[in-house]
Amino acid sequence: MNAPRQRRAVVIGGSMSGLFAAILLRRAGWNADVYERVDVGLIGRGAGIVTHEEMRAVLRAAGCDPSKDLGVDVTMRRTFDRAGALAGEFVCAQTLTSWDRVFRMLRQQFPDDRYHIGKELARVEQRGDRVVAHFADGTSAEGDLMVGADGFRSNVRGEVLPEVKPLYAGYIAWRGLVDEDVIPPPVHSDIFDAMVFGLPPNEQFISYPVAGRDNDLRPGHRRCNFVWYRPAEEATELRRLLTDANGTFHALGIPPPLVRAEVIASLRDDSRMLLAPQLDAVVSLTPQPFLQPIFDVETTRMAVGRVAIIGDAAFLARPHVAAGVTKAAEDAMALANALRAHDDVAAALAAFECERIPANMRIMQRGRELGGYLQPHLLSPAALAAAERHHTPEAIMSEIAVLDF
Repeated sequence: MNAPRQRRAVVIGGSMSGLFAAILLRRAGWNADVYERVDVGLIGRGAGIVTHEEMRAVLRAAGCDPSKDLGVDVTMRRTFDRAGALAGEFVCAQTLTSWDRVFRMLRQQFPDDRYHIGKELARVEQRGDRVVAHFADGTSAEGDLMVGADGFRSNVRGEVLPEVKPLYAGYIAWRGLVDEDVIPPPVHSDIFDAMVFGLPPNEQFISYPVAGRDNDLRPGHRRCNFVWYRPAEEATELRRLLTDANGTFHALGIPPPLVRAEVIASLRDDSRMLLAPQLDAVVSLTPQPFLQPIFDVETTRMAVGRVAIIGDAAFLARPHVAAGVTKAAEDAMALANALRAHDDVAAALAAFECERIPANMRIMQRGRELGGYLQPHLLSPAALAAAERHHTPEAIMSEIAVLDF
């Protein structure tokens, strides 16, 4: 008697969502390959990540050891007022890591010969119980299942759910990283051992420590990560920020090297005017701040035929819950568990979708609640007043980047 054929998954997207899915599917008995659109490795990308126990659990299931050098441990949160005085403290123990650290942990668990770069998805073809990925280079890959894990610009989602588009939320996030050894000692003592907040009107600034270059966790070799949320009206300010020196408008996000010098100079001027001196120092010392528009992506389906959609490809939540990696990991775990529990792929995908849509919608809603006051130009007076309750130091420190809500 012939052995049963091993089922095959074609995973589109080689970032963390795709790696979580491919690793967990292989552990569930599937044959899985990853196809990444860019033609260079993803090592060295990304900035800070706040970890949660739910994310650690999935890392363990993927064969990683999150107890070993995952990131920088902090126990305190602080808010500083415009003058630099302490406006509040809150005890909250968390591990703060970097995109690069988690990506490397996952990449080490996945075989090189199953990770394919330079594979831009051009078309999805479904043939009964088979699905085919057609790539821009003329090649294709066929399997029993396709997993769309290719981020909020997802080509997979565009193929199977073309009506779902990213919706601009009304504000942007400036981000940056500063090497620990260039931070002045007085500033370091105030901010480096904590998650720190600044609250200009209708804005929010956060800084926290992460690993240094090459995931260095030695004191003196780490980095300070910052995120600064600022309103930006879509037709005017957002267009100005996302237009490069050649006049090209980058609608979904501008590459960091193309941000115009005058835009960064304006950011630094605003930092001096609006932020505590300790936080202004972080902005001023950042070699190349970069910005991202904040979008909502919310699908009505996470399974279409033999295609499953996970992570930001399905639901892009606002960053305030700090659950992007965690929800992608839990999507992948739920998918692998459903396929392990059901021999029939259609039944497995139905169970996966039933479990994960409500969980993702809950995170989406929470992100909107926490970010409401950052979009005053879009809210009615009543809605803005309701949103303001999330803008006090006490609320910010207890609500941001926690999953207990």
